Amino acid sequence: MAIELQILGSNSAAFAHNRHHTSQLLRVQDKYFMIDCGEGTQLQIKKYKIKLSRINHIMISHLHGDHYYGLMGLISTLHLYGRKTDLHIYGPPGLSEIISLQLKCSATRLYYDIKFHEWTPNQPEVIYDDEKLTVTTIPLDHRIHCSGFLFKEKPKKRGINKFVVTKSLSPAQVNKLRNGEDLYDVEGNLLYKNEEATIPPKLPYTYAYCSDTRLIPDLIETLKGADMVYHESTFMDDMKDRARDTYHTTAKQAAQLAKDANIGKLLLGHFSTRYRDLNPMLREAQSIFKESYLAIEGEKFVINT
Repeated sequence: MAIELQILGSNSAAFAHNRHHTSQLLRVQDKYFMIDCGEGTQLQIKKYKIKLSRINHIMISHLHGDHYYGLMGLISTLHLYGRKTDLHIYGPPGLSEIISLQLKCSATRLYYDIKFHEWTPNQPEVIYDDEKLTVTTIPLDHRIHCSGFLFKEKPKKRGINKFVVTKSLSPAQVNKLRNGEDLYDVEGNLLYKNEEATIPPKLPYTYAYCSDTRLIPDLIETLKGADMVYHESTFMDDMKDRARDTYHTTAKQAAQLAKDANIGKLLLGHFSTRYRDLNPMLREAQSIFKESYLAIEGEKFVINT
């Protein structure tokens, strides 16, 4: 299992129908990323028995309260629990000022350091990069600066064919094979031909989070072939004029985007409080794109290896 997403909250604007504000926890191999942190996120973390110590990176899409009002409380709880390791927060201009002011006014000196990473509005940029993964911002069309996030695994190394490689090899020799090289002994004799001694690597996976936005047809290129996409779906299609006026999207529009981008799985979320029953919304999306699902709190969505 390479990528696992757990939904912590999926409602828009206000708590309603036992649905909380937007928040997700994404695990990519051994890394954990929180995406948005609406009010009540801490309660959801406790409910679903998530270890706070695992969360070292928090991505905030924009500064509407239903996407970040839980952040200050979470920061305080981590302090009270005695956290020592750095916390990395990625967000729009203004977020670091908001958090710093609250810490100043409450005379709070954290036991750990917050590393703020401010993304640039209206242009895609890589905000996280390690040996396994990159995270790139996705500029969105909302009433204030808003960004989605594209998580892409880096290409993986080849695997060793244990039915062919029967000799004991050193770590350096194994690494050469996994990097696609043929293996020779000290005299220059061929020990193993790479294409015979290894198996092709598993394909890297992609997850995209598209927060509050009007429909952006150009996202087709950005999302093309993604394994899983979360796209806000605040309204049903009979409210598409309302969606446009409030800088949001309908479930049907999100489904058409998913179909055109040929993605693997679409997750619908950011539901308007006007909808108690979400099944009609799901049916509307599935009439366009069969692999559409509701981002229901507590649900886990896995991209299989």
